Amino acid sequence: MEQALLLAEKAGAAGEVPVGAVVVKDGEIIGRGWNQNISLQDPSAHAEIMAMRDAGQFIGNHRLPGCDLYVTLEPCPMCAGAMIHARFDRIVFGATDPKTGAAGGKFDLLSDPAHNHAPAVDGGCLEEQCSELLKSFFRQRRQKGNSPET
Repeated sequence: MEQALLLAEKAGAAGEVPVGAVVVKDGEIIGRGWNQNISLQDPSAHAEIMAMRDAGQFIGNHRLPGCDLYVTLEPCPMCAGAMIHARFDRIVFGATDPKTGAAGGKFDLLSDPAHNHAPAVDGGCLEEQCSELLKSFFRQRRQKGNSPET
């Protein structure tokens, strides 16, 4: 999660919402991602999606069985759906997202028995650091009178 936090800081420094993610297989990081929605002009360029793309390229497969994903913010519904299709063993997230979180915050898509795969989910990993990074980012944006592109 510490590596995901570093990637989240990278996103924040670029003016993106500071979310970072890493994919881990056998104790090794095989995929890295950070929010790049604004810079890439791509609504799907969430940290988790970028990390999954990177990991898929690394192992040469669209499925990521035997892998865990660490992300600084509870996944949204789009990312949760991609995680289910990727067949992750486990999802670990930092800060909860009570507005759009899909791992128990607002929705619980990752544990829904209707899906053909349900990864283990652990929330609250380095939660205080992950949450403070997001709060600080938005506090600064409000002070400047800016907000991320909507």
